[in-house]
Amino acid sequence: METRMVWRQWLARHDRVRDALPAVPLIVIAMATTAVGNSAWHEPHWDEVVWSALSCVPLVVRSRWPLQVALFTLAGDLTLMSVVSHTSPTPAACLVALYTLALLGDRRTAWIVGFVAAVAIAGVYSATHADSVVGGAGLVRFDFVLGATVLGRTVRSRRDNLAAARARAERAEHTREEEARRRVTEERVRIARDLHDIVAHHITLVNAQAGVAHHLMRANPEQAYQALAHIKDNSRAALDELRATVGLLRQPDDTPGSRAPVPRLDDLENLADGFRASGLDVRVTRTGIPSSVAPSTELTAYRIVQEALTNTHKHASATRAAVILDYGAHGLRVTVTDDGRPGVPKGAGTGHGLIGMHERAAAVGGTVSAGQRPEGGFQVVAELPISPRSRLTHA
Repeated sequence: METRMVWRQWLARHDRVRDALPAVPLIVIAMATTAVGNSAWHEPHWDEVVWSALSCVPLVVRSRWPLQVALFTLAGDLTLMSVVSHTSPTPAACLVALYTLALLGDRRTAWIVGFVAAVAIAGVYSATHADSVVGGAGLVRFDFVLGATVLGRTVRSRRDNLAAARARAERAEHTREEEARRRVTEERVRIARDLHDIVAHHITLVNAQAGVAHHLMRANPEQAYQALAHIKDNSRAALDELRATVGLLRQPDDTPGSRAPVPRLDDLENLADGFRASGLDVRVTRTGIPSSVAPSTELTAYRIVQEALTNTHKHASATRAAVILDYGAHGLRVTVTDDGRPGVPKGAGTGHGLIGMHERAAAVGGTVSAGQRPEGGFQVVAELPISPRSRLTHA
């Protein structure tokens, strides 16, 4: 097997040698056929052998100029059949050239040349041997010549089919790689959003409660003790969510539902309690008729409320915030407002939080709008579908 592969590779690099190889057995066959007569061996007809060898010379360039070589060898074989009419030479060089033309040339040219060559060879043979065109040796030569074209086209079709199958397999592999890269990117973005939400929320609360504890440590140790307890609870919650989120990277075979922290809208009161402990009075109100909400939409709504309240506590001079969940027939409207005074921000933000809210809402087919209220304060409004309308990402 290895020797065959080495031989094929060598021939692929030496195309002239590969093209000339069929000439060797053709010349040997010509010598053998001319040395047989009346069931006895005799000296070969060297003139016919030499003519056959000369007719094979163009085969050296048959892969470079298949049409020209086919026409040239056809002319040579027809001439040989006309001049040496007392023998029955087989147009072997022409058969090889026609096969090459059918293999390498276009289909229309191959069939036209092949059919014309078959008719010409059968006609010349019948004319020089007083034989019927549709019977005997003339018909055999017609079949041989046309068979060379059929064989060439068959091999060409097989190669084309194999190449097409190989191309489809490569495209499928490329598509799978692109899909894998896309999924990795989406997962990376999702983890980054979760980390941003978790860290920003809990660290903001811990920072605020640490400030309260520091302020009250001497004046009111009891309240300072309660603030430290809240810091402990929030830090533990942050560690738990971070552990679950980072665990995604270590447990790629788990299902998304079993790996990711999935807060629900029922947990909003616990979220509000954390902010109340840090000094921000948060009220959660539900209107409309509560209905079943898709898990991805529910998680998106929770994260948007969490981010909005975190931004309020971190960047606005606000004392109160309101969260309103308005359940509609086909959608959920989430509104978060605060009473922060315009122009008195506690700190400048990076804008990543608002970008994350827009991305989360868009992932489930919803929208988010945010801005200052005319009467003061800031407002975030999210319009989310009950069932996501677009492709779901594990937001």
